Amino acid sequence: MVRLERLHEEHAQALLAFERENRQYFARSIPDRGDAYFGEFTARLRVLLAEQDTGRCHFHVVLDSRGELIGRVNLVDVEDGSAELGYRIGERAAGRGVATGAVGEVCRLAATVYGLSALTAAATLDNVASLTVLERNGFTALARDILLNGRPAVRFQRRLG
Repeated sequence: MVRLERLHEEHAQALLAFERENRQYFARSIPDRGDAYFGEFTARLRVLLAEQDTGRCHFHVVLDSRGELIGRVNLVDVEDGSAELGYRIGERAAGRGVATGAVGEVCRLAATVYGLSALTAAATLDNVASLTVLERNGFTALARDILLNGRPAVRFQRRLG
């Protein structure tokens, strides 16, 4: 079973370790964050937390049954009852339903806690796992001819309620 926690400064060390541990794994399917991300991690985290305090985004860490950080799931660009969903699950937790569960939970939070009525997301066509997670969570394809990081992708939406 996975648990979502709203991102706090206390997650900094575990989150940085998670990002470092999974850097090469993530780079196989999404652009690498670059060395500056890691070198400026603490300052970037403060900026994200300040942005979260405004309600413009909602960042979460995904924890396993032992309380270890195994992923992230975020709602960004909150505006007019809508937000963009993004998530990443670490390599050692991949393929076990963690992403499906975490996305389902953040959809519930989006509707019941954050008062959102719709979420959007995008996934590249070659990221079959991510496409499956979105479809299993009730997202429907809006556009199939977009580019995401220069690669063919699908844009999805889910109405909440």
